[in-house]
Amino acid sequence: MVRRRPPARPGQSASWEQVDGRDIQQWMCWLLDRYSSAYASNQYRALQQFFRWLAAEDGLPDPMAGLQPPRITGKLVPVFTGEELTRLEHACAGRSFAQRRDTAIIAVLTATGIRLSELAGLRYQPGDPRGSDIDLWQREITVRGKGGRDRIVKIGHQTARSLDRYLRARSRHAQAWRPQLWLGAGNREPLTAAGIYQVITRRGRQCGVHVYPHRFRHHFSHTWLDRGGPEGDLMELNGWASPQMLRRYGASARSARARRTYDRIMTDT
Repeated sequence: MVRRRPPARPGQSASWEQVDGRDIQQWMCWLLDRYSSAYASNQYRALQQFFRWLAAEDGLPDPMAGLQPPRITGKLVPVFTGEELTRLEHACAGRSFAQRRDTAIIAVLTATGIRLSELAGLRYQPGDPRGSDIDLWQREITVRGKGGRDRIVKIGHQTARSLDRYLRARSRHAQAWRPQLWLGAGNREPLTAAGIYQVITRRGRQCGVHVYPHRFRHHFSHTWLDRGGPEGDLMELNGWASPQMLRRYGASARSARARRTYDRIMTDT
């Protein structure tokens, strides 16, 4: 977008070749044609900060002055059907290390809706409870959320059982001494967030389910609200500081929840 011209001769200061507002608008149209409006908006704001700095640093006009960021359109994220979750479970079924691990990963995401970064950051030290985020007896997981804030989420008995099976397989792994919970198959090193993302999407392709980590967060939020869970407790479990997030998550199934509430309230009236 911006190129710095090399000096014409030694000692000459460099000058900037600028784009104008129309160039920015064309780039935004290109982004919106290929990516989500949220991504385009993030790119716009990052570039806006750069041009503000450039204008203050070099005294140049800001080409983004007077422009408006792309409007973020609400994109509904579909929640999982029971049949889709069953297919995912079957895709991971087995006794191999990777199958035990992937079953546990999907079980934890379904039960908690934690963020991918939080999932990847989980630690496990069987000999040091203070260095472990997993408590199977209490069925609790400690996660580090945004801003480094810790919170505790609960898991059900089946998820705890899946985790226990994985941990027993993990104890025989060549990298079991590492603090990271999720280890790579074939005695490879711990999984990064990108590695976990690939694991989940690969399992989805195997069983024909369009799945990615963040979809579990929407599904968890919808399930909680659909079953009458308090909104304040959902905010605590999801690590939300603002109630505005309640309107975003689970929105794709809000109409279904409203219809079921109608049947419960208005039946035989």
